[in-house]
Amino acid sequence: MMKFKPLMTAVGLVLVAIQCKTINSQTMIFENEEPKLVSDQFKFTEGPSADSEGNVYFTDQPNDKIYVWDWKTNAVTEFMNKTGRANGTYFDKENRLLTCSDEKGEIWRISKDQSVEVLMQGFKGKRLNGPNDLWLDQFGGIYFTDPLYRRDYWVDFKEEIPEKDLYYRFKNGEVIKIETFKAPNGIIGSIKQKKLYVSDIDGKKTYVYDILGEGKLSEKKLFCEMGSDGMTLDEHGNLYLTGDGITVFNAKGEKIKHINIPEEWTGNVTFGGEKGNILFITASKSVYTVKTNTKRMK
Repeated sequence: MMKFKPLMTAVGLVLVAIQCKTINSQTMIFENEEPKLVSDQFKFTEGPSADSEGNVYFTDQPNDKIYVWDWKTNAVTEFMNKTGRANGTYFDKENRLLTCSDEKGEIWRISKDQSVEVLMQGFKGKRLNGPNDLWLDQFGGIYFTDPLYRRDYWVDFKEEIPEKDLYYRFKNGEVIKIETFKAPNGIIGSIKQKKLYVSDIDGKKTYVYDILGEGKLSEKKLFCEMGSDGMTLDEHGNLYLTGDGITVFNAKGEKIKHINIPEEWTGNVTFGGEKGNILFITASKSVYTVKTNTKRMK
């Protein structure tokens, strides 16, 4: 007797729909688009972050400049010269740019009129090694990494803190040490998911914390066996790591995508554009964009 397969139930249809949505969010991120070169006029690009309009500011640290990419015109213009050798950046709620300015081991806050406020100059009276990357939480506090990469432009530098640490600066200016790594580098968080990701680039690992409160984190957990120079998150919780191009991991720490960038090193990445769906990539002497089917994590 011929056996007939039963019709798929409503529950089955829902499960398939959920599965398809998950697959699409993981494997169809880039629409098969190749990275598009925006400009290659730089010495070494880093630290991209998007302002409230979706324009992306990024640094050329060896040349001590900050540039801005206008998503409407696809043009890059110089925003500021003499930036304290800015590296990683992030915008606050008032649309001011915070920078890891490592020339003197400082963190700056720069307004759109280019006025500068130095938020931090050291820790317990000692010079920081060189703040590298930072992220702001919902409390107005700043998590930042402080490895040590000796720069040829530093004058009379003396290492005063032997450890390479993750720090937290409270909104009131108080600073605490969170944890020591081999070389903490890229950092990103999600206020929505209450997660903080930190890369130990020399340890070739990336870790994740639960954010428990103002300057309070859970014990770190291994997220993936890969370090990263910079990183960003999309709305699905996928984490984008940099170095050899861009490698994307899902929220479970599983590798789901790699995108090649035709440069020696990919330093950092963020989402910009009007809808927050354009991946902006800083890579050695150049910057690139890739249109995606996702957008930045909030």
